[in-house]
Amino acid sequence: MSATPGPDPRRARVRRVAGVALTLGLVGIGIAVFVTAVTPRGATTVIAPGDPTETWAAVPPVIYVHILGQVARPGLYELPDGARAVDAVAAAGGFTEVADAAGLNLARLVSDGEQIVVPAVGETPPGAVPGLAGDGRVNLNTADLAALDTLPGVGPATAAKIVAWREQHGRFASVEDLLDVSGIGEAKFEGLRDLVTV
Repeated sequence: MSATPGPDPRRARVRRVAGVALTLGLVGIGIAVFVTAVTPRGATTVIAPGDPTETWAAVPPVIYVHILGQVARPGLYELPDGARAVDAVAAAGGFTEVADAAGLNLARLVSDGEQIVVPAVGETPPGAVPGLAGDGRVNLNTADLAALDTLPGVGPATAAKIVAWREQHGRFASVEDLLDVSGIGEAKFEGLRDLVTV
């Protein structure tokens, strides 16, 4: 009788190597999915400088804002990118008792390197132009005729109509209220929309 040949050792070794490779591949995919799931959106991934192990760390983008005036703790604050003026005020401990909270658009986005001055009631921030917001837009509720006249397509007559509308109807609730002012149609409004605020 002839002996039955045993298993080929080379085939067994190839199967083991293939199994190990498949297992390592699946583990690598699992790690990649996990890292993607726990990395915050908008974060940038950096290598720590001079680290020989090249440790990777997720670092969310930050901005620096200098806030002064009527806040509890004026100073330089690090805020997450996309922060708003309300976040800067909160970081500085909130308003003081004499702060003019309405003198600052708390909903606007702040930018890196910006300085925010919170005025006291009745005070105009240093260097501020009456009627101009901190971002350079004309405030429809506080601008005088001269500030309104700086807008493209708004001459002295239209500026006077804007002030008259404000005196008759009270504050502008939104920039879209400009469409109710005589002489401002859709085309002119589109040219002004991004240049004004309330």
